[in-house]
Amino acid sequence: MCDTNVRLDGKVALITGGSSGIGYETAKNLANKGARVVIASRNETKLMRARDKIEKISGNRNVSYKLLDLASLKSVRSFVSATINTEERLDILVNNAGAVGLSDRLTEDGLNLTMQVNFFGTFLLTYLLLPLLKSSAPSGIINSSASSMYVGHIDFEQWNDIERYTPIEVLANSKLAVTLFSAELSARLKEYGVTVNTYDPFVVKDTDILDNLPSLLKNITQLFVDIVGQPKEDVGREIAYLASDPQFETISGEHYKFCKKWINHWLVDDRHLTRELWDVSKKIVNISTSEDRET
Repeated sequence: MCDTNVRLDGKVALITGGSSGIGYETAKNLANKGARVVIASRNETKLMRARDKIEKISGNRNVSYKLLDLASLKSVRSFVSATINTEERLDILVNNAGAVGLSDRLTEDGLNLTMQVNFFGTFLLTYLLLPLLKSSAPSGIINSSASSMYVGHIDFEQWNDIERYTPIEVLANSKLAVTLFSAELSARLKEYGVTVNTYDPFVVKDTDILDNLPSLLKNITQLFVDIVGQPKEDVGREIAYLASDPQFETISGEHYKFCKKWINHWLVDDRHLTRELWDVSKKIVNISTSEDRET
């Protein structure tokens, strides 16, 4: 798999979903390169264990964690406030956290749970961290997508409905939203030295991503994953490569898979659509006047 010997001493990397799976593997790789690493998830016990393991394996004592629940906009705002108060810079943001098979319900914010965990929470997190990313330029944002995006659909009137979509459909919709958001973000950040790229981890072995699926579907899917899936260690190296190799300081708006530039969704060039998604999303997550950097 792709790799680079580039060091990241003095750099700060933030990885959501960093307590397990490919998020943990990414954090471990970035810590091995000397970066200050911040891992984020909603389970403090898992975060503490992950931090301790990363420090022991990498020899890097500059690893910390912060609690983050993407299903709560209040939690996202609290997380960003704590990050801005404790970090002087942010060079790498890896939006890795995501889920499939979550219960078909609305969150306390009135949003479809899967859409909020996979997209709206990430949108708000990234938007509020933009000032720190800009001041740290050259910096980079790496967003997790998936092949399901190709069959996704964006309906601004109904994308938060419940009892409308299957687990695969809402996953596809959320990943398409991430992809279109990334395209718009890339276009808006060109002049600031902040790059934005997406990656597709394909199918990954030995993660808990399938835990929320019904048992029969989980067993069938797990068999497929065991046959064709990549080791999570390889995917962690891929993401660390995208986050650290100097060539990506000038590459933005691209989609990657297996460490190679991959075919992006055909709608990423529809600026009318990506701008609309940006504006609608800002309203949905209630960007306040004090938070709005565009006014």
